[in-house]
Amino acid sequence: MSKQQNYTARLPDANGYIDYPQTEHEIWSELYQRQSINLPGRACKEYLEGLDTLGLAIDRIPQLAEIDTVLQQATGWKTAAVPALISFGKFFELLANKSFPVATFIRSREEFDYLQEPDIFHEVFGHCPLLTNSSFAHFSHQYGQLGLAASKEERVFLARLYWFTVEFGLLRSKSDELRIYGGGILSSPGETIYVMGGQPEIRPFDLVDVLRTPYRIDIMQPIYYAIENISDLGVIAEMDIMAAVKKAQQLGLFKPTFPAKAG
Repeated sequence: MSKQQNYTARLPDANGYIDYPQTEHEIWSELYQRQSINLPGRACKEYLEGLDTLGLAIDRIPQLAEIDTVLQQATGWKTAAVPALISFGKFFELLANKSFPVATFIRSREEFDYLQEPDIFHEVFGHCPLLTNSSFAHFSHQYGQLGLAASKEERVFLARLYWFTVEFGLLRSKSDELRIYGGGILSSPGETIYVMGGQPEIRPFDLVDVLRTPYRIDIMQPIYYAIENISDLGVIAEMDIMAAVKKAQQLGLFKPTFPAKAG
């Protein structure tokens, strides 16, 4: 999380209001409208219900206070304005206090389809709708508490759990219906289409396997993990996750299914 940043977050005024230029509102609007076409039949119903509950503006970047009003009433969560990238420690601290970090910048047109840093569209459009869901919110809170108490080495394994659930998680029902709940997919037009196209390997969720699976942040994922229902996240939150981390550390990582990063 702590690495060179290409963007600078916009700062709120004394009233918490962020004045975005019109060009950035237009980028938000185009991203929103494009995904609103892609997501029906692909996004899980809990996400779509959350999106309706949030009532995000289509023609402008929303103010975080607007989102907080809805989240506080639904699950007791709120957002926290942060720079583009924050430390693991700060990230876990925020989640442990039911505050979801939101970087207050939006991507440039040069990185319209993909950027490695999480921008406000990724955070708000991709993640915040599911924070209205009690199972997702509970998992996120428990995850933050575990991460806050974990060692540096344990946090590396916990990062994989977050990656394959909150960021790139899928649902696969007993009837084999596939739906998306991971915000990294939901905010990415390319990955939304890719993940449903039959190309990647989709494995049933196994906690230790997830913790042992390496990933790269700069490519389409070759492997995803699927739970059956969003409520399964509440079950996972009550597992002995740190015991699973210790087991994964003992067993070691799986061999990567992707090429090494050049350079």
